[in-house]
Formats: sequence, structure tokens, C-alpha cells
Amino acid sequence: MPCLVFPDPDGEPTDPMSDTTPILNRLEDDFPERSVRPADPALRFIDALIEDYGDEWLSKCMFHYRWAFAPDTKKASSYMPYGHMISMPPSAGIQFEKSIAQRQISRIGVVGSNETTAPVIEASWSRFVSLFDEHIQSQAYLLGNRPGAGDFGCYGQMTMLVITDPTPMQIALDISPRAYAWTEKLDDISGLEVSDSDWIDLNDPPATLRKLLDEVGRVYAPFLLANAASVEQGLEQVECEIDGQPWVQDPFPYQAKCLRWLREQYAALPGVSRETVDATLAGTGCDALFAAS
Repeated sequence: MPCLVFPDPDGEPTDPMSDTTPILNRLEDDFPERSVRPADPALRFIDALIEDYGDEWLSKCMFHYRWAFAPDTKKASSYMPYGHMISMPPSAGIQFEKSIAQRQISRIGVVGSNETTAPVIEASWSRFVSLFDEHIQSQAYLLGNRPGAGDFGCYGQMTMLVITDPTPMQIALDISPRAYAWTEKLDDISGLEVSDSDWIDLNDPPATLRKLLDEVGRVYAPFLLANAASVEQGLEQVECEIDGQPWVQDPFPYQAKCLRWLREQYAALPGVSRETVDATLAGTGCDALFAAS
């Protein structure tokens, strides 16, 4: 997880930031010439929606495979202690390994990984990799030939799902070696030359973008709505149907905020841009997120 400390106007350090979306927002303000958010308001909103899906749904896939499958748990918990302190003695590393695994496994219920939800999560991961592979055959990134915030939102989870953790990595390799290469390449694209013409035109988008948004609406949108309702009503469980199958998990207050933030961004869209967004999302399932806002 990144942890950045920015200077205040007087050059003094501010509180550290570790949430990637606020970090991106701050970097957008400080370095507008290397923007990862499209200037077009409608495309910028679609980018934010994809970013949120990557941050909050693909993280469910990552957490599920890492902490519900023994080989993945063993690999992750064995090296993570040394990421905190590279010179840690082996005996301390073994103890830290156990505490990391216990802590993360205890949080599975909050993230949404359990016996009921496992088939939904695993099917969604396979579908995403397949859709991703098809989409980037015609362009280098999710919204054109330059990366948006959505690319980085997905990339953050894919570093583990595609590169590091053995179970989802094998699934990804079987479906899309291209996704493996993309994730590895995105680790450093600091020299990439970009221009505004690199973004797609939402008035003539690739057909594969619609397929990706269908997937977001298929799994993430119904969860967001059910989770927000459970948080608002003070319920002890989120219970809904996703992709025709039952979904049960603990309420996740942060992801209720995610829906609120998306709705605020939608409400702030200029009229013409909102019409473009509505046309892009119509029938995907994502449109349900904004029907009442």
C-alpha cells in the first residue's frame, strides 16, 4: 500500500495519505501535465467508475484467493514480514508470518469472501480476465492508448492476482498471457508519451468497453446498492443476489461511502456530459447506481 506525505503550502509535511484515490486526486492537482484522469467530464466519470470497480471489487477477488487458498496464504504471509523489515531475523519472521495470516483471514468476512460468495467471486475473476484480454487487443489501456485512473485501480489488484499469488495467477495465465504482460509492463511506464488524442471517444467507443461495463453492472453494482442499504439501515448482514446467486457478507461502511462519492460525481456532471454517461451506461446494470440520485 502506498503511503505518501505531501508538503503543505509552507513546505511542512502533512499527514500521510494511503488511500489511492485521494493520492491520485492530489497528484492530478500538482502535476496536471501528466494527468491520469480524462479532461472530458463524461469520460472522466467512466474512468472513476472503473477505478472504483478495480479498487473495491477486484480487491474482493484478490483477498479471496490470497486468504482462502492455502498455497496463496503461505506464499503471501511468508514474504510480507520482510517487506516491513528486510533484515528481520528468521525467528521473528516466522512469528510475524503467523500474525499476518491470522489477521488477514479474520477480515475475510468484511471483504466478502466466504463459502456462499466464493463461486460468484471466482466466476467474476475469470470473466474479467477474459474481457480484459479482448479489450486491450485494440488499445493499450482501458480508455485508450494512455492509462487512466481506472487502469491503476485495476493494476493494483492485478499485481497480486496476475503476478504474485499462484491460484489466480494460473487462472489468468490460462486465459490471458496478455494480462500478465500488461500488468508487468504497467509497473513502470514513466517514459510513456501521451496526448489528449489517446483517449477514446465515448460517442464511438469500442464494443469491448460495453462488455466491461456490463461486468461492473453484473457484480459490483448490485453489491454497492445492497451494502449501502444495509449500512443505512444498521443491519448486521448484507444479503442480496449477484449474478443469480446468493451473496452474504458483513456490511462495509467504506464501500457505502464509495457509492455516495460516485453519486456526487454523477450529480456534478454538466447536462450534456450526463446524457453521454447515461447513454454509455444504459442497460449495463451500472445505471441502477444513479437512477435515484
